[in-house]
Amino acid sequence: MTIEQKQQEIIDDFSIYDDWMEKYEYIIELGKELPLIDPEKKTDDRLIEGCQSRVWLDAAIENNKLQLTADSDAIITKGIIGLLIRVLDNETPEDIVKSDLHFISDIGLQEHLSPTRANGLLSMVKKIKLLALSSLAK
Repeated sequence: MTIEQKQQEIIDDFSIYDDWMEKYEYIIELGKELPLIDPEKKTDDRLIEGCQSRVWLDAAIENNKLQLTADSDAIITKGIIGLLIRVLDNETPEDIVKSDLHFISDIGLQEHLSPTRANGLLSMVKKIKLLALSSLAK
């Protein structure tokens, strides 16, 4: 499944729900499905700066694809990073760097987050793209 197909799947999933309380509940459920980071990798250098909650992100290259794991101490934030990982995990660094993550605006996520969470979301996207970019440089 391509990044575009994964984004469309999320857009379709969110279209089922009528209001944002239901969508938040879905985001929380997604956080429970998040491939969790190894507890030993919950180190300060893996914390995403700019997030109000603590969010750890780890990336490894396997078969030229970026394998992403993460965790957060806040349930909605955990779901938000889970959404990003659902779209970008197991993709090539090139595709991740070039990706236009339009699903964020298409589902209205950014406009329904507090300003601090919206900034955290942007920091998560930036961190994943930087990890992909740095793996290209190696």
